[in-house]
Amino acid sequence: MPFSSLRLSKHLQKALHDNGYKKPFPIQEQIIPAIRDGRDVLGIAQTGSGKTASYVLPVLMDVLESNFLLNRHIHTLVLVPTRELAQQVNAVFQLLGHKLPGRIKSMAVFGGVSINPQMINLQGVSILVATPGRLIELIESKAIHLSETKMLVIDEADKMLNLGFKEEVTKILSLLPKKRQNLLFSATLNEEVTKIQSLLLKDPHVVKVKPQEDNIELIQQSAYHVTPETKGPFLRHLIESQSMKQVLIFTSSVVAADKLCEKLVKNGIDAKATHSKKSHMTRTSALRDFKVGKLDVLVATDLISRGIDIEFLPFVINYELPRSPKDYIHRIGRTGRAENPGQAITLVCDEDLHHFKVIQKKMKKWIKLTYTADLDF
Repeated sequence: MPFSSLRLSKHLQKALHDNGYKKPFPIQEQIIPAIRDGRDVLGIAQTGSGKTASYVLPVLMDVLESNFLLNRHIHTLVLVPTRELAQQVNAVFQLLGHKLPGRIKSMAVFGGVSINPQMINLQGVSILVATPGRLIELIESKAIHLSETKMLVIDEADKMLNLGFKEEVTKILSLLPKKRQNLLFSATLNEEVTKIQSLLLKDPHVVKVKPQEDNIELIQQSAYHVTPETKGPFLRHLIESQSMKQVLIFTSSVVAADKLCEKLVKNGIDAKATHSKKSHMTRTSALRDFKVGKLDVLVATDLISRGIDIEFLPFVINYELPRSPKDYIHRIGRTGRAENPGQAITLVCDEDLHHFKVIQKKMKKWIKLTYTADLDF
């Protein structure tokens, strides 16, 4: 099924083509027509399934066709649990919507930064991606109004409730008009999400997508035995010899991430580190440059990696092993996503051998270990 069959404008189809979207993912084939028909939707899907574009595209079409122009009133509200996800979702709206005729303005708002610039920039916004707490602050400041909202999207509902946003979400729902279209997305369907579903959705179109990170068959995995002394030089050799671009490297700590990044830069490799000790602006800048291909290497910790969502990421390297097999699968699941192949490379020292065997056993997949002592690099 081509995108042209999903009732999307020629401008959106061109934006999709220009950004490497060759054909709709399964979730998009099922969800986009339902949203275009005005139905409520329940999507059970994890990051990496193509979920975000499945609602971004029809939302953009709805705003375009409605010619919504009420200042400081929102046509579509997208609620998300974290600022990283807010920025990611807004980036997709801007990426796919910039070729549309007229000016459809979207914006992400979240806490942890000054509220005043957000209040000013809300002028003319039709699509708002927000974390619950900051949204309530903006509403109480009368910087934004929800009385004319036509569409509500709640993304990663399970995570939002786990983070304790139930009270805020309930308050926001009370401020929205009763007549609206509702789209609910969650990785799991637990008791709390089921309660919101029954409260929010009317005769929803339900789509369930198998978690992408459980499917690692598209990922080409390899492992190299190194010594602590050769680990850094061999990593640089890998990146340079294969002319790698968009390489996501994982370390086990903030200190290790900074040290590795410093070594890479000293050796002429374009790299930046991102972790919880970096400022919000620094993290945002590094991730943006990495996503658009302006930065070759991003060094990250497991914690911050939860906010990294790149649809066509070609390389993941485990410079240090994670603590658990689950984290290992999460790491390598950053690549090989949404039907696109990728490479996951792991560097293993003597002290890592037992733990790496445990990871492979849990993963039920054995990876050939190449000894770098036998290689000429």
